[in-house]
Amino acid sequence: MRTGNRTVIVTGAAGTLGKAVAAAFADLRENLVLVDLARESLEKAFGSENDRRFFAPANLLDMAETTGVAQAALARFGRIDVLCNIAGGFRMGDTVHETSEENWNFLFDLNARTVLHAVRAVVPHMLEAGGGKIVNVGAFAAQRGVSRMGAYTASKATVIRMTEAMAAELREKNINVNCVLPTIIDTPENRASMPKANPAKWIAPGDLANVIVFLASDAARAVHGAAMPVTALS
Repeated sequence: MRTGNRTVIVTGAAGTLGKAVAAAFADLRENLVLVDLARESLEKAFGSENDRRFFAPANLLDMAETTGVAQAALARFGRIDVLCNIAGGFRMGDTVHETSEENWNFLFDLNARTVLHAVRAVVPHMLEAGGGKIVNVGAFAAQRGVSRMGAYTASKATVIRMTEAMAAELREKNINVNCVLPTIIDTPENRASMPKANPAKWIAPGDLANVIVFLASDAARAVHGAAMPVTALS
């Protein structure tokens, strides 16, 4: 598995999963371009920048700012080898007919539009360089509709379909596009919102990060358009 000295963009890097993904790639001595809304969030999560760690704060809902991330990555490291679209969010509670415009737009913006903007910014450079790896984050629940999670599952199902479409479009260009479908991830936010649940049955962020690293590796060069379930203990 070829690793080391690749340039990896991680969106949503200051979140729990983003930090785990960044740590897994750092262990392989990859160059990291870490993206989140605010530099302060990145500094709190990672400390300071260094030779292999570069901060690129940006609002991924702004196409110009997202394009700036790709340009900054190229200026700093000269290439973009891997894009990990970790940014995303979750809300539930409304029936479909009671779903507000605000909740619908929030979930589709955060879960799908951020992916669209990131690939718009990055894929042209991967095509020019002759290849790359893209890993998106869907959701295990998005494989079917779930009561009171219509907007969320629809937005994450969109990520799955985008992944499949991109894989079909880019596989002959030496660009692998895949996604992971996790069940509940063990994060501080999930523990706070579900205090009676047993987090031992949830996905450890590091375990999910290892699957993402695999899909971004040459060991997965024959994997295109996969929606890989990463499930908790039963």
